[in-house]
Amino acid sequence: MLLEKLSSREIRLRQRSSGMPTRNNFDLVENLVPPPERHQVLIKNRWFRVSISTRLMMSVEAGAVKGIPFPPLQIGDALADAAIGEVISASADSGLLPGDFVIHPSGWRELALVDRQQCVRLGREIHHPAAYLGHGWTAYAALTQGIQVHQGDTVFVSSGAGAIGSMAGQIARKLGASRVIGSTGSADKALWMQQQLGYDATIQRGKGPIAQQLQECAPEGIDVFVDIVGGEQLATAVAQAREHARLVLLGALSAELAASQSTKIAPVEIDSFALIVKGVTLKGYSADEHPKVFDSWISQLSHPDWQDIHFASTVYQGLDAAPQALADACSGKARGVVLVAL
Repeated sequence: MLLEKLSSREIRLRQRSSGMPTRNNFDLVENLVPPPERHQVLIKNRWFRVSISTRLMMSVEAGAVKGIPFPPLQIGDALADAAIGEVISASADSGLLPGDFVIHPSGWRELALVDRQQCVRLGREIHHPAAYLGHGWTAYAALTQGIQVHQGDTVFVSSGAGAIGSMAGQIARKLGASRVIGSTGSADKALWMQQQLGYDATIQRGKGPIAQQLQECAPEGIDVFVDIVGGEQLATAVAQAREHARLVLLGALSAELAASQSTKIAPVEIDSFALIVKGVTLKGYSADEHPKVFDSWISQLSHPDWQDIHFASTVYQGLDAAPQALADACSGKARGVVLVAL
């Protein structure tokens, strides 16, 4: 079938940010998408993810960061993030048919022209979009490949209402944890985490010293720490770690979401002697180390014991809502993974 050029809108970077992103940092641009070449797939996007890492990549301090799956943005660049879309057109030897759902890296636009190698076929029907675009697989990889959860463990998750944390607490429970504690920034999120996500207890920033709150929630210490924040919470977790505790570091929001500027430098003072005498494992981890775990995660969701997983997400409608979605994600207003539906 001969396709003509199609009109599509996309979000481009107008100017770098020196603080929290606003609509003034972006342009909504209409352009023409050419017909796909043989190695390309033309896709109509249905949902795409809005990641807080975008703030770092668009900031005046932006630089390449290993583990973040997209490069620093330049003025005029179209933004990009993981997306789910329906195939409009693909070559006969691509293994894809019109109407197939695929996941690919070119969100923040209505139509995407993507190399076939960048597309993963999801089939004709899909689970909740957050099952694929969310960070459940990141948390699953961290807790099965980065470290391991043992039966009866006490697990502490920082940023427990966020894209990774909202899944990590539930997954830790499925893997055998007997007590799960999460931190957050507001009372309403704390209540939601306990009622919807199954956290046994929560720690609230600004409600008192983190160390004191964790001591009250886990008087005998913690066995596992899933860290997305760094800073005071990481230092506290080290202090409260039991013998042979396992700490896996997935992010450093204390630096990425700092009020004045976004930075990739996240200093913290920890007691290294405590790590030694208690035999604590402290591991930085990226799910990119084990990309095949994504398939294992999707397969795991079919297990009867895992079908009650709650895919926490905040969904915004329409491409023009994407800048606000990013602002809300970075300010902590959103819960779970932030998605834009088209």
